[in-house]
Amino acid sequence: MGGPGHLATGPLSGSGRDVAGFHVPVLLQSVIEFLEVRADGVYVDGTVGGGGHAAALLEASAPAGRVLGLDRDPIALELASQNLARFGDRVTLRRGSFSRLTALTQGFKPADGLLLDLGLSSMQLADPARGFAFSHTGPLDMRFDPEEEGPTAAHLVNGLSVNELVEILYHYGQERQARRIAEAIVKARPLQTTAELADLVVQTVGQRRGHIHPATRTFQALRIAVNDELTALEQVLPQAVDLLAAGGRMVVISFHSLEDRIVKQYFRRESRDCLCPPEVLECVCGHTARLRVLTSKPVRPSDEEITENPRSRSARLRAAAKI
Repeated sequence: MGGPGHLATGPLSGSGRDVAGFHVPVLLQSVIEFLEVRADGVYVDGTVGGGGHAAALLEASAPAGRVLGLDRDPIALELASQNLARFGDRVTLRRGSFSRLTALTQGFKPADGLLLDLGLSSMQLADPARGFAFSHTGPLDMRFDPEEEGPTAAHLVNGLSVNELVEILYHYGQERQARRIAEAIVKARPLQTTAELADLVVQTVGQRRGHIHPATRTFQALRIAVNDELTALEQVLPQAVDLLAAGGRMVVISFHSLEDRIVKQYFRRESRDCLCPPEVLECVCGHTARLRVLTSKPVRPSDEEITENPRSRSARLRAAAKI
């Protein structure tokens, strides 16, 4: 995904904040601690964004540690290249979805640590042309890679049936008013801009109390569908285990309950020696545990971090080590 990451050239992350000119990613200290970063380690940041987590990994692994940063977003990679230039050949950047982790990590196997920060970046939100934010007027795009072929949000809202839209809004956005919103979208089509869609949602469901804008879940659901984010996450996890050296660690930061559930269930499955149902008295599956779970419950930002960076409030960190 966009992958918040993040140094000193402005607001880059949906999960970071600017302090004294530097952009600090969410749960940064926890990331470094769970990955047990060492001076000669090899690390992969699968969602490098602008480079904030990667910079911290490079600093913690000095003088000889190496970091490979991946991202689907070419604009993010350009920014990461600038922000991480001071680390020279200790950092390598490659363009592509982490769903292709095995192919993209040639020369970095086995790795001592892998990070996936699944949050949407502020850099992406702040650019109206990307179509991620309802606070800016822009085209309904929402692709992490704007050069990638595939449906945009406009294709979905203007081409899907009511039932198909309901499924996206309810499943990916957990939007309780999914059918009302889907019916309103179909009736109002064609919709071309983020402002049109956001206004339509407000008109349909009204203003809600609290800090969440009425269109938040709709935009989230469409973004996840456009980029097939949950499938990508399911695909990367087994590749991540294969990538790690024995004792290597992986950290995943999610911002959506469906993402967190996928990670939780995968970690739980791969930490067991047998997956046979309880009624089977003798193991016949042959499964062997590959992971040791390091977080019995997800690590969450402190109250202080949430106060300083409200976008971090939904962050959940899970970590595991390869056996």
